[in-house]
Amino acid sequence: MSDLRLGVLGGTFDPVHYGHLRLAEEALGRFALDRVLFIPNGIPPHKPGGPQTSARDRFVMTLLATASHDQFEVSPIELDRAGTSYTVDTLRDLRSKYGRGLQIYFILGIDAVLDMHTWRAPDEVIQLCHLAVARRPGSDLSRLQHVPIERLSEKIELFDGPATDLSSTEIRRRIRAGQSIRYLTPDPVASYIRKQGLYKDGGRRSPKG
Repeated sequence: MSDLRLGVLGGTFDPVHYGHLRLAEEALGRFALDRVLFIPNGIPPHKPGGPQTSARDRFVMTLLATASHDQFEVSPIELDRAGTSYTVDTLRDLRSKYGRGLQIYFILGIDAVLDMHTWRAPDEVIQLCHLAVARRPGSDLSRLQHVPIERLSEKIELFDGPATDLSSTEIRRRIRAGQSIRYLTPDPVASYIRKQGLYKDGGRRSPKG
């Protein structure tokens, strides 16, 4: 297989929103990626209580959000795997699937990098991929020097992320409050949320549904 420059963007996507899409689009151009793979988390290790909605709902919403972009894809790789979703396992699986020609650009924000030393096998994670780290106005890059992972700085490639504070938490809050989420997430996603009655009264919990 020829060389493939693959962006990987993981998250609960509960729900997916324009901030996620802009982040992927910026990384796509900055690193000349062939495509960006959105990977909804199954059972994330750092989010007590897990996602608010089922695996199926989050997967469908991410498919709806990315359907119009021919360089965006969605993978169920973590949803199909039993147990807690660890980044190192996902990267290993992608390496096995695509072979030696694969270059992975793992897309994340600075705050996530600061917590990387708490991840499973962080030293292996940085060996398996490039870290495409999104900075925002006011980001304190000096804090990255204090993350206790050897050679971390050699694997970090910075790019400008979207200048927005949009979050899934805020979208869920607005839905519970009966407020509009128009222009926060793509219309097909908003329509799906409305039809399925998601996030009202705390949402439906069924992470592996």
